Amino acid sequence: MGKRSNFERREADFYPTPAKAVAPLIPFLHASGVRTFAEPCCGEGDLVRHLESFGLRCVHAGDISTGQDALALDYYGACDAIITNPPHIRELMHRLIEHFQRIAPTWLLLDQDWSATKQAVPYLGACTDIIAIGRFVWIPGTKDSGKDNFAWYRFDARHSAGPVYHPFRSAALLSPPARLCAHRGCGKPYRPHRSDSRFCSANCRQRAHRERLSRDIAVTPAPAEVFRYVRHADVPKFSAEGWEPLPALDGTHHGEHAVLMRRRRP
Repeated sequence: MGKRSNFERREADFYPTPAKAVAPLIPFLHASGVRTFAEPCCGEGDLVRHLESFGLRCVHAGDISTGQDALALDYYGACDAIITNPPHIRELMHRLIEHFQRIAPTWLLLDQDWSATKQAVPYLGACTDIIAIGRFVWIPGTKDSGKDNFAWYRFDARHSAGPVYHPFRSAALLSPPARLCAHRGCGKPYRPHRSDSRFCSANCRQRAHRERLSRDIAVTPAPAEVFRYVRHADVPKFSAEGWEPLPALDGTHHGEHAVLMRRRRP
C-alpha cells in the first residue's frame, strides 16, 4: 500500500484499519468531547470495532460495497464526528473531504505526504489538526509495515486557519484539537483546556451568558395580574381605570394609609 509498495492495489482501496492506527487518535477524540461517530466507508467494520472498544458509539456505518454511497447521503445520524479510513484514490478522496466536512467535523486517515502536495492546498485551510501516527502493517498475514507514514486529519468546514501539526507519539501529551468558539459573534478557533470548554475566552463566555439572559427575559410572559398600593383619596380614580380594591391583609396596618388594589391584564 502506498506509492513505494510492491503490493498490488486492492479493489476500492480496501485495507482494514489496524488497531494500532486508532489508539493515537483516542486522546484527541476524548479531549474534544466526541462520544458518537459515523463511519461512511466502513468496509468490514474494523474501524468501527476499534473505536467502540474505546467506549465510543457508532450511529451510522455504511460502505459502497453494500450499496451505501457516502456521497449520496447528506446525513449520517446525530454524530459528534465522522471518522473513517477513506479510499485514497485522489479524485474520490478529495470529493469525500469536501462532502464530509460540510456534514460534521471529520477525522480521516490519510498518508502524511499528501499534506505536502499541491493537490492538498485547497483542502488544508479547513484542516484543524494533523496527528502523525507513523507506519503500520496494513496487509493481514504479513510482517512488514507499509512504506508510507500516515496521519489522522481533522476537517471542519467552519475552519479556515489551517492545521496544527501533532508530531508522532505526541498523543501522550493529550493535546486536544482546535475548536471553534461557540459565541455567535466570535467563532474563532482555539485550544480548549477542558473537555467541556465551549468558548475561547472568559469574555466570550460572559457575552454569551448575557445574550442568553436577554433572550430569556424577552420571552418571559408578563404576569396576568398587577398589584399596587393606592392612597385612599386616589381610589376612585384607579377604580375608574379598572382597578379593584382588595381587603387589607390580616394583622397589618395597610388599610390605615393605603388600599391594596389589583388590575387584571387584558
